[in-house]
Amino acid sequence: MQSDSSSVQWLNRLSNTIQKSWLRLVVGFLLIYSLLPFVAPLLMRYGYANAAQFIYKPYQLVCHTYAFRSFFLFGEQPVYARAEGTGDFERLSGIDVNSGAGLLAARDFVGNARMGFKVALCERDVAIYLSMAFNGMVYGLVGRRARGLAWPLFIVIGLLPIGLDGFSQLFSQPPFSSLFPFSLIGFRESTWWLRLLTGSLFGTSVAWLVFPLIGSTLNTDQSEQPRVNSNPSA
Repeated sequence: MQSDSSSVQWLNRLSNTIQKSWLRLVVGFLLIYSLLPFVAPLLMRYGYANAAQFIYKPYQLVCHTYAFRSFFLFGEQPVYARAEGTGDFERLSGIDVNSGAGLLAARDFVGNARMGFKVALCERDVAIYLSMAFNGMVYGLVGRRARGLAWPLFIVIGLLPIGLDGFSQLFSQPPFSSLFPFSLIGFRESTWWLRLLTGSLFGTSVAWLVFPLIGSTLNTDQSEQPRVNSNPSA
């Protein structure tokens, strides 16, 4: 019986900790997730290529990590754009990205001494998760006074810009570009600043949609639900 009582007390403490510290845990995770990719080029710069792969490889599972849509550190330029013909990325890397094999090569390409080394998360995803972390900190300061973002505003501010930028880019390039009506769009590759802008808008809108909802739910649960009785004899 004493063991059961200790388990219930531990669960109560864990529940209280999560309710009080959930925002710190989420913001901490978002910061680590969005800043760890910048450690990979740092490791590459100082000769720890094998260690850098422990960052590059897992992020390939959650992001396309195309080098022509990622930031670079320690090189001639911070970004190397793709073009319909030959852009900076194709010219300097020697990779033709107009084929499936070329896209795979661009995903695996981590850089060189001239170009610098790739951040392990694409430009748009860096903006999304950093903006979510920043707005989580802002939400933590305003607390219960914050109002959640309405769904119509989330669609207009968060979904429409990133959808227009991303899908217009996707459908203007092979294999969709040869299909009607996508063939009427013409080749389009977004820019780093548009990816940052639309990613930041999306991350900010997600934060103000989700964080107030979680906060209000946990506060309601904490105030309305009785604690589990840890004394079985009571």
